[in-house]
Amino acid sequence: MLIIETERLHLRTVSPDDAPFYLELVNDPSWIRFIGDRGIRTVDAARAAILDGPVAMYERLGYSLYLVQRRSDGAAMGMCGLIKRDVLPDTDIGYAISPRYWGQGYAYEAAAAVVAHARGPLGLPRLMAITSPDNDASIQLLGKLGMRFVERTHLEGWHEDSNVYRLDFHNA
Repeated sequence: MLIIETERLHLRTVSPDDAPFYLELVNDPSWIRFIGDRGIRTVDAARAAILDGPVAMYERLGYSLYLVQRRSDGAAMGMCGLIKRDVLPDTDIGYAISPRYWGQGYAYEAAAAVVAHARGPLGLPRLMAITSPDNDASIQLLGKLGMRFVERTHLEGWHEDSNVYRLDFHNA
């Protein structure tokens, strides 16, 4: 289901049919370095991860990570959306764009649309974000979105320290 449309992108709910792309994305070296190795090695495991993750979260909360597609040709480019993690007090924004699409503004376009969706239709009071302290591109993107650094901390269940960011909407 289409959730957000921008000038160049469609953000839609993720489905089990997206498993081959998801498998490729979560095994990209940049994903493993900055997000972590999910241990997903087969299309069946990717399908199960989609059902247990974004699909279940969407059914429970009405939002989740979305598949980012290029409008011009429908190419799957990455994921961007909202996640409610037990280790954070509020919903956070997450994103990962396949390296072949880096440097063209797609991550910012998708993330800015998700922030607007969280603030507007969803009416969330704030958003959080986490990133690896050495992920300079992500840190720059979060700043461009207006997010402010809160702290560097070790989140339960994570192997490395994370930078935590926050954006208050002041509309709740």
